[in-house]
Amino acid sequence: MLNEKVNILGLEIDNVTMQETIEKIGLFIGEKRSAIIFTPNVQRLIYGIRNKQTESIYKAADMLIPDGMPLIWASKLLGMPLKEKVSGSDLLPLFCQVASKKEYRIFFLGADPGVAEEAKNILTGKNPGLRIVGTYSPPYGFENVDGEIEKIIKMIRGKNPHVLFVGLGFPKEEKFLWKHKNDFQVPVSVGIGATFDFITGKQRRAPLWMQKSGMEWFYRLCRDPKRLWKRYLIGNTLFIILVFKEILLKKILRKT
Repeated sequence: MLNEKVNILGLEIDNVTMQETIEKIGLFIGEKRSAIIFTPNVQRLIYGIRNKQTESIYKAADMLIPDGMPLIWASKLLGMPLKEKVSGSDLLPLFCQVASKKEYRIFFLGADPGVAEEAKNILTGKNPGLRIVGTYSPPYGFENVDGEIEKIIKMIRGKNPHVLFVGLGFPKEEKFLWKHKNDFQVPVSVGIGATFDFITGKQRRAPLWMQKSGMEWFYRLCRDPKRLWKRYLIGNTLFIILVFKEILLKKILRKT
């Protein structure tokens, strides 16, 4: 499988479809390589290029898949079109369909207490034979609790999953996964943000037409403006400015 990448503001985004992403996960499982996959959207990408630690984590990841239509639009404006949006909240349920047939073992880590277990029950109910071998929702601030990280590592190792799906929020899940990726001894680990909440209905996703039209961010902003206004209005504006600066720079370089 070709591993074509598209450079957006200095980060190499994998130019893959959803199906190709699922196939790539299968290849990683076969290789047993402790691969890491992240799903950056505009806000995560902007933070990533402005924060050296997160930028280095993203650049070293095995895959960065485009979670959001604005990234697709930006790639087209830059003359390097990405094939399609591959969001974590769509990837997980679709991968579970494949995993139920291939007998992959899966572990869920993250979300509020009981949410990961509820997501497991929903997905196993829809996919007979699906092997979600463990779930755990760590307490808030778990990274500062004595023995908690060791407990998580031991728990995951004991279940021996093929794929670890992690929803700890940004940028915690990126830092946590990268720091401990070899400790887990899991072939593939995927950061999926709030996906467990979406599956269980703890958070509502935007209607499908808003997802496809790239307006999912606006839906979330309207539902929680106090918390999200800075992230979306300032972050999206900065993203647009940076993309057009890059387009202008490319035009200038062509003329010289």
